[in-house]
Amino acid sequence: MSIAQTLLPEYDHEMAACRKELERIPDGKFDFKPHAKSSTLGQLCNHLAGIPGWIGGTLRATEMDFNDPKIKAMTPPPVGSRAALLALFDRCAAEGRTALAETPDGEFGVTWTGKSDGKVVMAMPRIAVYRGFIMNHLIHHRAQLGVYLRLLEVPVPAIYGPSADEPGM
Repeated sequence: MSIAQTLLPEYDHEMAACRKELERIPDGKFDFKPHAKSSTLGQLCNHLAGIPGWIGGTLRATEMDFNDPKIKAMTPPPVGSRAALLALFDRCAAEGRTALAETPDGEFGVTWTGKSDGKVVMAMPRIAVYRGFIMNHLIHHRAQLGVYLRLLEVPVPAIYGPSADEPGM
């Protein structure tokens, strides 16, 4: 079995869990902020929805300068409704899945370099970037979203086990 084939079940589970939370985002609350230092709900959700789209750039290139205007232009524009958010997420998740599924084993060990204005910020094997800076990043922000949902009195879905709102999963 290829590396990609071993990663795809986890990918599919995490994307389904992410979509389950995004489906609960209440329209009209995109400006909600739980704290002055927090992102708005809309900013958090837009960021979360776009993360799977980073997979192609990680597995199909060897470097990226985060401050390159061409890279910044690839950031999805903010959306303002749950329907648009889900469409963005579905597109990015499908693109990410395709990139992951198409990656030959040998490519996962290739070093990927992240830069800022030409200065190396990180350099590590693509598989470490995929797991640490894409999947773990997505899971981190999905957990933040769960807190926002709780504060908005929106039922929090069960993900890895029961939640207070879905105890009998």
